Amino acid sequence: MRYYIWCDESVKNGKLFSDFYGGILVNSKDFETIKTVLEAEFALSKLGTELKWTKINEFQAEGYMHMMDVFFSYIELAQVKVRIMFTENRFQKMLVSKYERENKFHLLYYQFVKHAFGLKFIDHQENSFLEFFFDKIPDKDEKNEIFKNYIFSLQRLPEFQKAKICIEPDAIAEVESHKHILLQCLDVVLGAMAFRLNKMHLEKPEGSKKRGRRTIAKEKVYKYILQKIKNIYPNFNIGISTGLQANKANLWIGTYRHWRFLPYQWEEIEEK
Repeated sequence: MRYYIWCDESVKNGKLFSDFYGGILVNSKDFETIKTVLEAEFALSKLGTELKWTKINEFQAEGYMHMMDVFFSYIELAQVKVRIMFTENRFQKMLVSKYERENKFHLLYYQFVKHAFGLKFIDHQENSFLEFFFDKIPDKDEKNEIFKNYIFSLQRLPEFQKAKICIEPDAIAEVESHKHILLQCLDVVLGAMAFRLNKMHLEKPEGSKKRGRRTIAKEKVYKYILQKIKNIYPNFNIGISTGLQANKANLWIGTYRHWRFLPYQWEEIEEK
């Protein structure tokens, strides 16, 4: 078995929620079909050069909803798995070291890759090879290389060895999202969640009593995405971790999941 995993990050410092990370997992045998269909639909949609949450406006909302319809059809078929992770500002880690402050971005990214897809619960008789495609990581090359070495070393962990997970030396790459339609779809979903959780749907231009047209258009796309998620999980709550239904293996089995990351030792900060 071979799985492709695309990863991206979004809002680092939000009003209420921060540190957004997202990932998509696809079995290699399904990849070409999914990619071909999504690219064909995108070409017909006339949405410009790439799908991107920040580019949505009132003229493109319908096109974006159509692309999400196609994308979520594969999630509903369990041919695509999506994971979203974020932190809530009111829950802060206690006793943060200098190293943790300076490397927070990569440390959280590592936790996301290690845990969000429940990879240790893969249950195959044969080896499972993983290939990672990170949207260009916005940090120094030296730090990024250390991070990628840690990702490569995941296969040495006992629980990953038990799951027969293999990561080859050339299986971790940084890519440009405009060349990868799945990363673009992920950008839209990730952006929608950051948008709603940080209550950006309520924002109004300075001096105006009404919301801007672009904000209204984005809220429309967000609501469409939420409905797609609720077709899978009727009582889905975007602001908390998706439940396990008493089965930890659902970390792997689930097609769409959210993870509100909480540090091992945390304290609740009173909102201002």
